[in-house]
Amino acid sequence: MTVHFIGAGPGDPELLTLKAQRLIRACPVCLYAGSLVPAAVVAEAPVGARVLDTAPMTLEETHGEILAAHGAGLDVARVHSGDPSLYGAIAEQIRLLKRDGIPYEVTPGVPAYAAAAAALGQELTIPEVAQSIVLTRVSMKSTSMPPRETLENFARTGATLAIHLGIRALREIERVLVPHYGADCPVVVAYRVGWPDQAFQRGTLVDIREKVRAEKITRTALILVGPALAGGQDFRDSALYDPAIPHVLRPKVRGS
Repeated sequence: MTVHFIGAGPGDPELLTLKAQRLIRACPVCLYAGSLVPAAVVAEAPVGARVLDTAPMTLEETHGEILAAHGAGLDVARVHSGDPSLYGAIAEQIRLLKRDGIPYEVTPGVPAYAAAAAALGQELTIPEVAQSIVLTRVSMKSTSMPPRETLENFARTGATLAIHLGIRALREIERVLVPHYGADCPVVVAYRVGWPDQAFQRGTLVDIREKVRAEKITRTALILVGPALAGGQDFRDSALYDPAIPHVLRPKVRGS
């Protein structure tokens, strides 16, 4: 048997990869994080499959289900939101699987920041404006950040920031980022991306907190910050299609 860690994407069942869908349809045991993964994503589990929402379960309880499946020779679909490599909490699960000699594979999924950018209809890396994306989060009582991975350190780069788990820390985010990005820097709060009730709040570093408060958004939101979000038209074209700049697939300069 194999434990398949499956990235379910941000919520829209149509954003599942073909491989993810195939595995969910094939595995007789399906463990999914119901607080972040819609039931529709696992609705195509086989008839008679053991389908469990792991949101109220502990690590030991979910591993117990996997041990039972291993003993019975049954493949397991372990379905997580977004992409499992990012805040997927799979590292501790993998540690237990390795300890017990249980094989596993990981199937990637669409991350929330990519789905948010798609829904907004814009690119997050704009020539000469922002060419990097920092995926980070804020410190929480349960898990602190490594000492050098501070929001202020990332802010010094001027990159587009995708801040997870920070919706309750907007005041601190404003305090730290304004000196580096400016008060009028664009901010987008993406709420429940990929779900039927997804919503986007646009603002700046100094007014987004009030807008979010008015909408009563307190969880399940991604915060995007950076000048690339302005959506303006005043930027230079990428060199990718420039006829005056040759590359390996277009070795000759056009018109020469």
